[in-house]
Amino acid sequence: MRLDGKVAIVTGAASGIGKRIAEIYAQNGAAVAIADLNPDGANATAKELTDKGAKAIGVKMDVTSEQAVDDGVAAVVKQFGHVDILVSNAGIQIVNPIDKFSYADWKKLIAIHLDGAFLTTRACLKHMYARGKGGAIIYMGSVHSKEASKLKAPYVTAKHGLIGLAKVIAKEGAEHGVRANVICPGFVRTPLVEKQIPEQAAALGLSESDVIKKVMLKDTVDGKFTTVDDVAACALFFAGFETNALTGQSLVVSHGWFMQ
Repeated sequence: MRLDGKVAIVTGAASGIGKRIAEIYAQNGAAVAIADLNPDGANATAKELTDKGAKAIGVKMDVTSEQAVDDGVAAVVKQFGHVDILVSNAGIQIVNPIDKFSYADWKKLIAIHLDGAFLTTRACLKHMYARGKGGAIIYMGSVHSKEASKLKAPYVTAKHGLIGLAKVIAKEGAEHGVRANVICPGFVRTPLVEKQIPEQAAALGLSESDVIKKVMLKDTVDGKFTTVDDVAACALFFAGFETNALTGQSLVVSHGWFMQ
């Protein structure tokens, strides 16, 4: 699945899953825009890629800001000429039981995951449609796009919503050659997940090791975390599969935690 000549925007790509996807895309020939709220991190990741001979730029982007998203996508198109792939990956996690969840935290999480997916998709589709060469929209869902867990009401809600959004984009984008799919990883040991371990331990009255064994990895087939390489391989597959045969789908990558 080579991406030679393709241009990809990956949000939340200064670290974690997004960074690894950007690296894999660059290794497979794509020019990559590292879009992140942290401009220093975005530029540092872009420099790492360009130092290895890839084409990459850092773009400061708050995915909850309509202006920031539109300006960021326009900057990528100005630099590279077009956009072929969007990976809407930016996300956060906040854990709390529903009765203790603040409305502000609910709105913040929904805005980053769902508003961000909508805004980046809309901005990229305008360019994809105008160019007439098709494209790939890839959302970073979760096993929580399929299953619920305690303490994660807005996260589960948002991740379920991404599947609905992808299905609509798949239907609307088909005549333009634009596909939309969702990657649904299990727990990946990124900084986002590392932060959750002590939070869940406190909320559930468990030790941190028990959170890992009895909550996060309890239902996997082998007791292992999903890796950033696992997720990046799926992102490469979705980006490189160029027909409407594969669109509107969600692929679970979770060591068997959730089986469809």
